[in-house]
Amino acid sequence: MARISGVDIPKQKRGVISLTYIYGVGRSRAKDILATAGVDENKKVNEWNDDEIGRIRDAVSSFTIEGELRSETQLNIKRLMDIGSFRGIRHRVGLPLRGQRTKNNSRTRKGKRKTVANKKKVTK
Repeated sequence: MARISGVDIPKQKRGVISLTYIYGVGRSRAKDILATAGVDENKKVNEWNDDEIGRIRDAVSSFTIEGELRSETQLNIKRLMDIGSFRGIRHRVGLPLRGQRTKNNSRTRKGKRKTVANKKKVTK
C-alpha cells in the first residue's frame, strides 16, 4: 500500500481512483496530479515505482489537502457562526443551510425524530 500525505491508498486500483481516497482530491484533481507527475492515469498503484511515487508526493504537496483543508473548512464555518450570518445561524441550530425545505425532509441535519405526545382527552 502506498502512503501519500498520511493516507494509505489502495494498491489494486488505478491511480486516478486511488488518489481520491485523499481528502480534498477528486477525480479531476487526481488527473492533474498524475499529469504533473508524468504517470499514466490508468496504471495501477502496485505498478508505480519509487521514483513515480516521489513525484506524485511532490505534486500532491502543492495542494491544500487532508488535515489542513479540514481545519480550514472548520474555521470558515466558525467564522460564519461568529458573525451571525444566516448560514452561521443554520449551522449553529443544525438545520440545512442551502434553502431546502424542512417540513418533511432534512432528517440528516435535524437528527432522529423527537415525537411530541398529544394531550390526553378528558373522559366524562
